[in-house]
Amino acid sequence: MKLSSVAKLGGAAAFAALILAGCGSNSSQSSNSKTLNWTESANLPTMDLSKATDVVSGRMTNSTGEGLLRLAADNKVIPGVAKNYEISKDGKTWTFNLRKSNWSNGKPVTAKDFVYSWQRTVNPKTASQYAYIFGNIVNANKVNTGKLPLSKLGVEAKGDYKLVVHLIKPQSFFKYMVAQSYYFPESKAAVEKYGSKYGTTSSSLVYNGPFKMTGWNGTNDSWKLVKNNQYWNKSKVKLNDVNVQVIKDPATALNSYQSGKLDFTTLNGTQVNQFKKSKEYRVNKEASTFYLEMNRQKDPIFKNANIRKALSLAIDRTQMADKVMADGSVAPKGYVPANMSKHDGKDFADTAYTKTGVSYNLAQAKKYWAKGLKETGKKSASFNLLSDDTDKAKKSN
Repeated sequence: MKLSSVAKLGGAAAFAALILAGCGSNSSQSSNSKTLNWTESANLPTMDLSKATDVVSGRMTNSTGEGLLRLAADNKVIPGVAKNYEISKDGKTWTFNLRKSNWSNGKPVTAKDFVYSWQRTVNPKTASQYAYIFGNIVNANKVNTGKLPLSKLGVEAKGDYKLVVHLIKPQSFFKYMVAQSYYFPESKAAVEKYGSKYGTTSSSLVYNGPFKMTGWNGTNDSWKLVKNNQYWNKSKVKLNDVNVQVIKDPATALNSYQSGKLDFTTLNGTQVNQFKKSKEYRVNKEASTFYLEMNRQKDPIFKNANIRKALSLAIDRTQMADKVMADGSVAPKGYVPANMSKHDGKDFADTAYTKTGVSYNLAQAKKYWAKGLKETGKKSASFNLLSDDTDKAKKSN
């Protein structure tokens, strides 16, 4: 068992955590155990990868699905459904050669499943919040705004096992993007079979990854991941199953860990001080950044740059990390989390560092606030803050 203090540094790599454990780690209490007892601090909203935006959904879809490539250690990607790929000289055409693999129902996974999935995500009727991520694929934005039909999206199946993607401009990091769950394939037959219920329960979809999900009815707080015997690389999957429990209260999670019901637990600030000297204590950095997103459509005041600057400068990120969270979190240097990736041998977080974006200056914040109110014709302003139903989120409010 391991106690973990998760250092919130700044999303994508965090989604792969369960997969990495499932494909090569003996994480259970017994060294011979092939069952992992896992916990999440928030409910699972959906398993529809075209609609998922949260960490839990991402972790579960990554555990049960697989894209063209997979994220690996040391900022590398390895083959997934695609055996290999080629890039044109101008960098704008990517050709993926797919291996023969199956869905959990035994049906073959083909290039058409990728085309269908990507078209479904950018389809304006799907209303996917992540449709913009496909923006560099030819015609994606026009398709997403309804100006062009789905068939005009710049991705095509050349037979069953060759996928060709046309980009608007060269994108060297596209190989990392296709390893993310929003680029995974989807079975058109499954989507049409389950209709509006697709992805709302564990039984209303099919899987092409290391695990299948069972026991999730869409609202319950526990479910199971079981080894997918149809997975092409099943011999590399070390676990037979993963028991997942949603436990929102850190004290309850700690009690479950200490009683042997969990193989790990994430500590809050109070618990960190209590267990810092324990041999079971570990600090695991997550590639995730927490930030405020302002709804400028609902509240036009956020369209004012000075209002946004005021809110940013009024947040003491160091104090929030060290005093409020106190769980290993650190103040960010910007959107890019530390130690997630290197560029020319340097931490990309240092390269992307933006002092003005993470500074604290309350006096300057008040000046910007007053200026912003004047510009918007308001004497005061108030707004609601919506956050996750988790211990960390509640502390940050």
